[in-house]
Amino acid sequence: MKEITRTPIVILNFKTYLESTGEKALKLAKFSEEVANETGVNIVVVPQYPDLLRVSSEVEIPVFAQHVDAVGAGGHTGSVLLESVKLAGASGTLLNHSEYRMKLADIQKTVKKTTNHKMVSVICTNNIETSVASATLKPDFVAIEPPELIGSGIPVSKAEPEVVEGTVDAIHKINTKISVLCGAGISTADDMQAALDLGSDGVLLASGIILADDPKKALFNLVSKI
Repeated sequence: MKEITRTPIVILNFKTYLESTGEKALKLAKFSEEVANETGVNIVVVPQYPDLLRVSSEVEIPVFAQHVDAVGAGGHTGSVLLESVKLAGASGTLLNHSEYRMKLADIQKTVKKTTNHKMVSVICTNNIETSVASATLKPDFVAIEPPELIGSGIPVSKAEPEVVEGTVDAIHKINTKISVLCGAGISTADDMQAALDLGSDGVLLASGIILADDPKKALFNLVSKI
């Protein structure tokens, strides 16, 4: 299993953009691997389910799933089984993204299951209060993403820096082992550095890189000041 061995960390969510689907997903993952090797920054890619196995088989950087459901093996047609994404090469998963919210009980169940399967859990949250609640579930990461800033091009690290600082402080009062990521609107080196200066361990991003004219260059530029 490909592990996260250092910080800062960049998690690149492929979402369901055509620019990150199929062959383009593999190309983007390989670009990400090249940037990781060139810069020493830990980069994780998060492709769509149909691309998981191929991407994880052809790159050495960590690969996460975009979501898993709180179900066990059996009759759950259409659900995403954690064991399935692990067998496809995923070493972790996003949970509770603003585009795929989960019930608290399901988050708790899934985080526990990722721990039992030695996988990484990243709970996405939208404010300090939900971040605190998430921290009590003992995930590996909490990613703070105010939903109104997602895809806006306005970085949370600049628009709402108090949310990032407050989240870091509140979570570390509960558990210093939980790492905090900053998401929403992150696309430049200044955004990345601002997120780190506010106490985060890295960023969760998507469109700023995926939809760039030159994704590799955009990703390289993002980590250039670290």
